[in-house]
This record gives sequence, C-alpha cells and structure tokens, in this order.
Amino acid sequence: MDTARVRQMWHLLEPLHALHYYAPEAFEEAAALGYGTAERWPAYFAWRAAPLGAVGPGRVASAFYSFSPAMVGRYVPAAWEAAAPAEVLAARLRAVDRTYRGLFGVAGLDEAAALARRAAEAADTAGRPLAAAHADLAWADAPHLVLWQAATLLREHRGDGHVAALLAAGLDPVEALVSFAAVGAAPEGVFASRGWSEGEWAAARDRLAGRGLVDAAGAATPAGRELRAGIERRTDELAATPWAALGPDATARLAELLGGPWLAAIGSGLLPSENTLGIGKI
Repeated sequence: MDTARVRQMWHLLEPLHALHYYAPEAFEEAAALGYGTAERWPAYFAWRAAPLGAVGPGRVASAFYSFSPAMVGRYVPAAWEAAAPAEVLAARLRAVDRTYRGLFGVAGLDEAAALARRAAEAADTAGRPLAAAHADLAWADAPHLVLWQAATLLREHRGDGHVAALLAAGLDPVEALVSFAAVGAAPEGVFASRGWSEGEWAAARDRLAGRGLVDAAGAATPAGRELRAGIERRTDELAATPWAALGPDATARLAELLGGPWLAAIGSGLLPSENTLGIGKI
C-alpha cells in the first residue's frame, strides 16, 4: 500500500475522531458523569483510557506515551472515581451520536462506515495496547457510530505504531515532543499541554543537542530532521496493514466518501488549528 495513501487516510479520519474531545455535547455528557469541564483533561483521560478498563496512571502514561506521568496522575485513577469505564464508554457514544447528528447528519454514511469497519477489523493489534482495547469493544449498530469507532480504532492503531517508531529511534516521551517541536510541527507552547515542566523540557533538549539532533537554539539540525522524517515514514509503514487489507480501490472509495464529513468537521470551528499531531487544522 502506498504510504502517501496511508497518510491521507489518517488526515481524513483524524478530525472525525477528534471532534469528540472538543464538541459541546461531549462536555455535556462529561458533566453529567461528574467530570469537571473547566478544562478538557478530566474527561479526556476518561474517554481515551476507558477501553483499557479501570487501569492506573502507570498503564495510561505508558500507552499515551507523550504525557507527563505527573500530569496523568492528576486525572487517573480519579477518572474511575467519577464513573466506571463502562459508563464512560456509553456516554462517549452518546456524545458522538449527538455531535455527528448536529454537524452533518447521519444519513448516507452506510457505505463509508462499512468500508472503515473493514479496514479497522484488519488492524493488527499485537503490541498495540490502545488498538487492541478498542478492537475488543462491541460495534454499535448505527452506521455513523460505526464510522466513529472505526476512525478511533484506526487512529489508536497508528498511534501505537508511532510509539514503536519513537522507541526504535531512541526518543523518550519528552524527547519525542521536543524533537517534533524542533522541526516546526507546532510552537513549543502547544506542547505544554502534555504537562512536562520547563526543566524537563530543557533537559530533553540538552540530551538531543548532545546527540546532534537540535542546535543551541533548539531548532532541528539536518540529522534531527532526518530522524523525524524516518519516524514518520516508519509510522506510515506500520499503519498500512488495514489499508492493504481493504485494497486500493476500496480505500480510494472511502477517501472519496469521507470528503463531506471531513469538510464538516474542519469547518465546524471546534478543532484547534495548532495541535501536537502536526497535521492540518484538526
């Protein structure tokens, strides 16, 4: 499978998944469960970690990778004191249902949902904890919810593979962020959302400088850019299995069908224009 197509499918599906973290309906459902909504993090950690079960902060920090363990510890295991994972998962689907209905309706998504589910069900989950946890969940009946579930499983599958690529490149969690900021993926301030202290960030920058990956100003050196480009290539390669299984024609058809929902998601104004993923406006 052409890795350019693999990356395109990520760009198309990521906004459909990410809406859930920013939509008013999600904050309303979170508040109903008892989570604070002055910031998005209490519910974020619950929404994203719920498929893993009522796990502790060590498991969550390991799977999420880029978040400071200290930050994770502020929200986990407190997340499960507000609501059990099963309650969180049910509320998550209610939030997606309401969000999708309000943004682009739910008619006409049957084919896209079926194709996305076929790709998601072909995702290899060995060594991929978040993808495996989502693969164990029962599929919803409604096509628009199936589409969201498939988008979510596929993005966690890709994310698990990205962690593997970072590990192979010898980048620890904070170094991964520093090196990504160094190539201009997003301003450093955007990465502050991951909870690392200024001292931790500076120490990681010093370690990368010692490896010749960033310069004195913190910008990526040619070696640093080459390393990051290799990580992105490897991430695409590791994310290719679902699309190879779906096949080029069906994948191209899904890309065509996702155009309308993607435009609605991007045009909603809900998604941040700068983000730690370094892709488009999601």
